Amino acid sequence: MNDAAGLLPSALAPEMEALMLRVEREGGPQIDPTMLPAPQGRALSEESNRRWNRNFPAMAHVVDVLVPADHFLGSANCRMKVLVPPDAGAGAILFVHGGGFAFCSPDSHERCARVLAIESGLPVLLPDYRLAPERPFPAGLLDVVGCLRAAFRATKALEVSPGPLLVAGDSAGANLALAALLHEQEKGQSPASGALLFYGVYDANFDTLSYRHFADGPGLTRGKMQRYWNWYAGESARRDNPLMAPFRASDAALQKLPPLYLMAAGIDPLLSDSLNLAARLKSLDRPEKVVVVPGVVHGFLQMSNELPAARQALARAGSAARAMATIAN
Repeated sequence: MNDAAGLLPSALAPEMEALMLRVEREGGPQIDPTMLPAPQGRALSEESNRRWNRNFPAMAHVVDVLVPADHFLGSANCRMKVLVPPDAGAGAILFVHGGGFAFCSPDSHERCARVLAIESGLPVLLPDYRLAPERPFPAGLLDVVGCLRAAFRATKALEVSPGPLLVAGDSAGANLALAALLHEQEKGQSPASGALLFYGVYDANFDTLSYRHFADGPGLTRGKMQRYWNWYAGESARRDNPLMAPFRASDAALQKLPPLYLMAAGIDPLLSDSLNLAARLKSLDRPEKVVVVPGVVHGFLQMSNELPAARQALARAGSAARAMATIAN
């Protein structure tokens, strides 16, 4: 498959550039957490994400629940944060946080998830899946699948009314969300009604146009992604496994997926991942296109408290979620 990225822009939007300069001015040069031992990098990532988790939109109900391990599936006990917005509609969104398969948590992504809940009018469920490198593929994926199945069995304890279930995820979370759909499709389990996939990592090809163009950032770099993949894949896993690299799924598997909403950041080594996936889907006569938000870096949806482009993008994603839920009802 030829790289679908074409000619890539390189200029940051003025508001994005100003915010990045402000973060560096207030916090000093940013340390690369992937160069630290995983526990230390994880702690640093959580600390840096606190900046983005302020001024939470009010929810009608917030609770942490435990999704029990499914020993047949291979999932572990998994905490899941449930965010129910005022006047929530039936159904829910299972939102899988990003962080390179190794960092972040429901807490690091809570503001982003709350804004999505408000904009979609749907409860958002955040699974706290196992992380690499201590727990490489497929541990995190199996936890997400276990939480997806639990969401289909939503009970009053979750304050979620039965209805359409969507999956969502950002970055590595988009990979896990899409891989969970492929897993359940293969197993003949109930498919979700749609997916919202934000600047996802769908393949382990580090020679795409955007990887070359944005190899050194700003923000995410090719080196960071290579280290994340090394942690996630472990020593023996094949990176062409579709459950690890969903772009490698068969035409038949991709054709059967529910509707997908694809969003990408314009200044991102992973831009080609989204564009190439969309091109592959188009070749199968599927209708998906990529919404590319220009001038913003990978992870920009985390910045909704300070970046207007992030709030606008989440509003657009919320509208897409409403449309998917309405069609499914």
